Amino acid sequence: MRLDDQRESDNVEDRRSGGFGGGGGGFNRGGMPVLIGGGGLGTVAIFVVALLLGVDPSFLFQGGDPGPPQQQQQSYPHGKPAPAPGGGQHAGGDDDAQRRFVARVLATTEDAWGGMFQQQGRQYEQPRLVLFSGGTQGGCGMAQSAMGPFYCPRDHQVYLDLSFFREMERKLGAPGEFARAYVIAHEVGHHVQNLLGIIPRVDAARRNQTEAQSNAMSVRLELQADCFAGVWANVTDRQRHFLEPGDIESGLNAAAAVGDDRLQQQSAGRVVPESFTHGTSAQRVRWFRQGYESGDVKRCDTFSADRL
Repeated sequence: MRLDDQRESDNVEDRRSGGFGGGGGGFNRGGMPVLIGGGGLGTVAIFVVALLLGVDPSFLFQGGDPGPPQQQQQSYPHGKPAPAPGGGQHAGGDDDAQRRFVARVLATTEDAWGGMFQQQGRQYEQPRLVLFSGGTQGGCGMAQSAMGPFYCPRDHQVYLDLSFFREMERKLGAPGEFARAYVIAHEVGHHVQNLLGIIPRVDAARRNQTEAQSNAMSVRLELQADCFAGVWANVTDRQRHFLEPGDIESGLNAAAAVGDDRLQQQSAGRVVPESFTHGTSAQRVRWFRQGYESGDVKRCDTFSADRL
């Protein structure tokens, strides 16, 4: 990816020195979050997969009720890291380079979606992206590393522990800068869904559905966010020519790596299609490719599609 001349977004909030520490403990040796028994396969599947590139499931479980207010962690706005113990910045230049990378990718999403909204006579509200280590408090409750990245519809923020990028490479088999950019673009895709009123409508519809129907609705929501990520890649490359050979393949590999069928097979040794909440690897690849090849948001209507 060519991002060296790209501006950094001001909407990155770095809480890595204000978190609860101990990140990553939710991953077992197979690379998947530890399964917690009870609640049925659909519920288990949500905690296995839904927060790996998704919407915080507490929002959907609770019908959008924000619940009681909780004390916020101290934050460090505009991407300025807090001093690390010992007087320096965050230990390790790699994480600071990743913060800059995240800020640059987020800036490209701001430009791409800002332009698309403007073409429709609308104003794009830029989301904030919260970097944390271990855990932090957010608008949808407690964010923890083991959850993976997610978007909170209540506070319009994306939550990301940079350790997830290492997990993607080492345990999910999805290395590369564009794979990481895909993660960010997918979460921003959820923000776009929220601005367009799609997430509230899905949430309302799910309240009167069976578990299987609710899961199926969630799949369509997630596949649309994958398609939106593809649209972002198309628009940004036309504007900035930021893609290099192999980038799209890296993104497709990342989409496949977080398919419900692959994750379930890796974590439980079997696949339960009725419990899917994000779609199969093939579906995620198909919809990301659809968005990328068309560059057209209208081609991302997963809710009307007969074939996912």
